[in-house]
Amino acid sequence: GGEFFDDFTQPDLPALRAQGWVLRDGTGHPGLPGSRFAPEQLSLAGGLLTLSLTTDGTPAHTTLAQLCAPRKFLEGTTTARVRFRDTPGSRDPIIQSFFLASPLKHDYDPNFSEVDFEYLPHGGWGEAETRLYGVSWHTVRLDPWESFNQASIVPGSFDGWQLLTVQVEPTRTRHYVNGRLMGEHTGRNVPSQPMAIAFNHWISAGALEGSPRRYSYEVDWVLHEAGKTLSPAAMQARVAALRRQGVAQRDTVPDRGLTSECNL
Repeated sequence: GGEFFDDFTQPDLPALRAQGWVLRDGTGHPGLPGSRFAPEQLSLAGGLLTLSLTTDGTPAHTTLAQLCAPRKFLEGTTTARVRFRDTPGSRDPIIQSFFLASPLKHDYDPNFSEVDFEYLPHGGWGEAETRLYGVSWHTVRLDPWESFNQASIVPGSFDGWQLLTVQVEPTRTRHYVNGRLMGEHTGRNVPSQPMAIAFNHWISAGALEGSPRRYSYEVDWVLHEAGKTLSPAAMQARVAALRRQGVAQRDTVPDRGLTSECNL
């Protein structure tokens, strides 16, 4: 059991780190080879966490954002309220993500676990369509790419505030957007290892070289209820109750003694 909640009212990034969050700094998957993740792409203001991405279309001048919680979450319900942003006219293949993941120790790691939401406001990955993914992962080889997962896809724009919920049970996962069931996944795609809650903002291959540009999206709050399958409405009601009580951060989920690598 236990509960993890963050309203992102911290005054600065050091306060975020002090409460156990990892601010990714360095290179690696995902994103263009040669690009990097940097803590300065994260910011806090007005009770919102902002994740920014800057690029001129070249890896050397592309900087990404990622934030990870401790790695101790498995069965239960996790919800985040996020504001996805479209940029009309842009075709940069950016990805705005909320997910839980464990480390990938090697290609086709059978114990790899991940559930995620990935929003592609400008298309990408070989298709021009704007769309939202809800994915549960079995395993993957990064290079050359080969993945084994179940994905549920909702086409169209999700510009604006969205409520994203994933339920992880012993035999299935369910992804919801704004209370609507996107998909149910089963079998080997169900997580089996403790995961870290994470947010990231990255770009895949296909950006055009040109003048520098900046993209951002925001996170209002995130809540995890360990060992409980709760509806999106119940999760939203719990956040409202915590806010009425003046609770800005809470973490009663037992630590598992695992490192949150924040490198995937």
